[in-house]
Amino acid sequence: MDTEHMQLYVTDMVKCRQNVAQASQQIVEALETVGFLYIENVDGFDFDQLFKACQWMFGQPQAVKDKITRNHWNPNNKNVLRGYFPVVPGEVSHKEGFDFTGTFNPNDPDIHPNNWMYEQSVWPDEDGTFPFKEFMMNCYNILTKTTMEILRLIAIGIGIPEHAFEGIFTKNPLTKMRLQHYPPWNGMHTKKATIEDGKILTMTDHTDTCFMTLLHTFHYEGLEVVNSQGQWQPIKSKPNCFIMNIGDVFSRLTNGRFKATRHRVLKINVDRYSVPFFVEPPFNGDIGINWINQYTGKGESHVPERYGPWYINQVKNVKKYTEYVVLPDLDV
Repeated sequence: MDTEHMQLYVTDMVKCRQNVAQASQQIVEALETVGFLYIENVDGFDFDQLFKACQWMFGQPQAVKDKITRNHWNPNNKNVLRGYFPVVPGEVSHKEGFDFTGTFNPNDPDIHPNNWMYEQSVWPDEDGTFPFKEFMMNCYNILTKTTMEILRLIAIGIGIPEHAFEGIFTKNPLTKMRLQHYPPWNGMHTKKATIEDGKILTMTDHTDTCFMTLLHTFHYEGLEVVNSQGQWQPIKSKPNCFIMNIGDVFSRLTNGRFKATRHRVLKINVDRYSVPFFVEPPFNGDIGINWINQYTGKGESHVPERYGPWYINQVKNVKKYTEYVVLPDLDV
């Protein structure tokens, strides 16, 4: 038995349909304790092609990246939130990334015209060697379907209506997918990145701000999670498998019943790729405290709160993520 890596539940998305009650309880137990689990056997997902997509994206000439670089790093572009962001010198978060989301109707009356959180995704020019946009949108659609299925299982597992969580995402969710590349440090890393025992970070200790995350790490190690004893423990990468974890939003909606667990990424001295899928409510989606009490009938009254303003404050002012601290203010 592997005693070094954290032991996680494994949820097989095909087998769970054969025993919904058992799968639901297993997922709930994982979320109440560790806050992380493996998700495998996702219908139609091609992990080999996903790796090729990462290599294609981050292997593009700088001129191609410049066209889709976010406005803060390229003032000639209009995209504020989505597209490409570069490695920022001197920061512990040593990565470049590409973010995209689904499509939005610009004429939707529920979307304020000045709300840059609903800007359309921008895409790199393709050279004919890889169908990047087509493939990535297919991945996005598969994972959207998969995460909604997981949310139904969780609802069943805690005894609330099956579609209670799913209903949060019915219109204009801000769910996004990201390709990440952690290049090796060229020369000396920033001193802030050195932690205990001489380890070096490439992503700081944090909890995810979103609702929940599906992450694929290919064959790369480096991801560590705080265990129940408060100690850092590595999570083993598994082929053709996602690592699922709970974000701050899901934790607060369940009054802390589900754990948003701290995690970080260590330097591993090679180019490292990973792909997170961040499940996010709509801008005006209700994420207020005591949300779950509407269904359980227990505890204090629910206090509504909009996701968008809360999220921007968290990533920009509270957690101060490198790629988000530069965001403009938004009052809509």
